[in-house]
Amino acid sequence: MSIITVSDKAFEMATTVLVIGGGACGCCAALAVREAGGEVMVLERDDLPRGSTSLSGGQIPAGGTALQRAAGVEDSGDLLAHDLIVKAKHQNDEAMARHIAAQSARTVDWLVESHGVPLSSQQAFRYPGHSAQHMHATPQKSGAELLVCLHNAVAAAAIDVVLSAHVTDLFARDDGRVVGVRVCRPDGSVEEIGCEALILACNGYGGNPKMLQRYIPEIAQAHYHGHVGNQGDAVNWGLELGASVSDMGSFQGYGAVITPVMIHLAWACITEGGIQVNTSGQRFSHENTGYSEQALNVIGQPDGVAWTIFDQRGQDIAMELVYHREALEMGAIRQVDTIAQIADIVGCDTATLAATMADVAAMGRGEKDDPFGRDFTTKPTLVAPYYVAKVTGALFHTQGGLDVDLEGRVLREDGTALANLFAGGGAARGLSGPSDWGYLSGSGLMMATTLGRLAGTAAAAMTAD
Repeated sequence: MSIITVSDKAFEMATTVLVIGGGACGCCAALAVREAGGEVMVLERDDLPRGSTSLSGGQIPAGGTALQRAAGVEDSGDLLAHDLIVKAKHQNDEAMARHIAAQSARTVDWLVESHGVPLSSQQAFRYPGHSAQHMHATPQKSGAELLVCLHNAVAAAAIDVVLSAHVTDLFARDDGRVVGVRVCRPDGSVEEIGCEALILACNGYGGNPKMLQRYIPEIAQAHYHGHVGNQGDAVNWGLELGASVSDMGSFQGYGAVITPVMIHLAWACITEGGIQVNTSGQRFSHENTGYSEQALNVIGQPDGVAWTIFDQRGQDIAMELVYHREALEMGAIRQVDTIAQIADIVGCDTATLAATMADVAAMGRGEKDDPFGRDFTTKPTLVAPYYVAKVTGALFHTQGGLDVDLEGRVLREDGTALANLFAGGGAARGLSGPSDWGYLSGSGLMMATTLGRLAGTAAAAMTAD
């Protein structure tokens, strides 16, 4: 993967705007280019699009959408921006957070009204850090379904998506202007495609062990629940062109991936009063601060595992999600009637687990304070039947990346923009600040869809005749 410097190069094939990556960011960027009247092509390395978007929960936060108003949900871009900034402890790019939050409703409305993506306002439960019902999702509440819907929209717009097209190199002039890309095909053949603007929508570096060890060693050995194709190409190309990067130690973890089947457990199991215990049957953290930071808490327990214990309230909400139903059908989530049965599953002392459960119940009645700071009084005490799942912590995607302006243009160290290079989604710096604790649920997809749309619009304007 490299930058090939050229002074004058001809291409047999060319388009106006090239997009590398066929996930949510790439699709939204391409749709925005086409809507503005531009010519665009999407290059996707897989034979079928199935990257980070497909592996996600598929829920997009936004503030003040038409869908929310119709459902009676009071929300706004300002409120969403507040949540993003507070969750990141004021250590993220606050101007970008406010801008993306302000544009989020327009993005969701655009996807629904202009491109037929069947989103709806989600109200079943509220994620940690969300002060309103920000989430929007497709009927199955699945990232795979969302990606299919986005590609249906791309196809309806007659946008070319070239599959099995692995971009290995960029061609650029001495001044950093990108003029084309080199593509490797599965049969080993090579194609070169020219462009007037390039949008990097190829996510981060979660699939690159060396980069993880360099930037995020604390999560480098954890289960990676993302796409192996996320090799950090965008970051490395940008750095070679003189771009600036920020928050490279930031990532989105997940503290409840069911092991050994490696399906993520719906977080409603925690928000609705569920707890996590270690191999001794004891709690070890405030489970509901956020699912991202809970990943390292779980990994830090003996054997790197925990057991999530919840009841019918969490189960009923989680059953709306296709991946939760799959885990249940596989026997990875077990239903029991007594604490002794839970202890048998965990392999811990029944009296220890019973004491843990009694303490939680007392906290719920307001008789005790949680030493970890969780408020259990807002939800009823857990009651039988109980549900139990063995989980581990995982890395979902990296949050550090290329510095970009409010239109997605990639920036140099001095703050000036590279001539015609854009980035969005996981390729760009996220909204989480420097670490795992700053990730607000869904902000990765919000960044992907909204910054993708903005970058596509700006790239089309830049290349317009």
